[in-house]
Amino acid sequence: MGVNAIGPIEPGEDTYDAQEVQGSPHPVRARPLLTRRRRITLALAAAAVVGAAGLSLYLTRPRPPAPPPPLYPSQTVSVAYRGDMTHPQAGDRTFSFTVRVSQDSGPPVSVRRIAQPSAALSVTAAPRTPFTVKTGTPRTARITMHIRECGNVQRNAGLPFLAVTLRNARAKQTQSFILGSTYAKDLSRALTAACPQNTDVMSKTP
Repeated sequence: MGVNAIGPIEPGEDTYDAQEVQGSPHPVRARPLLTRRRRITLALAAAAVVGAAGLSLYLTRPRPPAPPPPLYPSQTVSVAYRGDMTHPQAGDRTFSFTVRVSQDSGPPVSVRRIAQPSAALSVTAAPRTPFTVKTGTPRTARITMHIRECGNVQRNAGLPFLAVTLRNARAKQTQSFILGSTYAKDLSRALTAACPQNTDVMSKTP
């Protein structure tokens, strides 16, 4: 007896639905994804090569020579006597005068201290130290001398000077500035007026 079956015929074990094979998304979508990744990789590699070449050129480029260091402060600063010496009375231990501190060139210079060589005298300045001097902008300072002991004052020094401590970006120096014959005469008169009883005392500057 034959067997009759009614219904759809099911595929066998080795058969496939052509529509499923053709409609599978994997082969169609994988190809453009791989191509895009490959392009990104190549672009990154090219950028890395260009960047490395540019860095190499930057590191090996000729460099300009370093600028020379600034001059020593004593080479650019000058101190000049401007007069206005006060005339103390006998027994008055204080007198003052004016100097101008100027700079010819270079970075700003700090005036750290103003002094003089005699132990019988002390010095103060206005403005107080430290103060700054800039190129093309002179500073006027009022120097006040205080007599500590008349018996040891040297009143006839030929070329008395001020010791000025300077500092700039290169160095710190103490420079002796001779203020000239006019300063020497005015200073001698002031010391003689302040200490009239000791005109015969001549002590050398230590």
